[in-house]
Amino acid sequence: MDAMDRALEFESRKMSGMTTSDRVESSREVKALILELNEIYKKDKNEEIMDVMKRLTVIKRKIEKRLLGRPTA
Repeated sequence: MDAMDRALEFESRKMSGMTTSDRVESSREVKALILELNEIYKKDKNEEIMDVMKRLTVIKRKIEKRLLGRPTA
């Protein structure tokens, strides 16, 4: 399962000290991984895949929160 290996490798990456372009690239990569794992999950219904997707979603939200920044109201 190549997508699962890539997802676990992405999860173990260091996320500190990233530039904005690194964050954009990582956000796109993790989105593609989540969608790929979702297609596999639709066929297999394996709970392990769902757990990995949930953890990747948390990472994706953190990256996107940092990209968007705080609203200046």
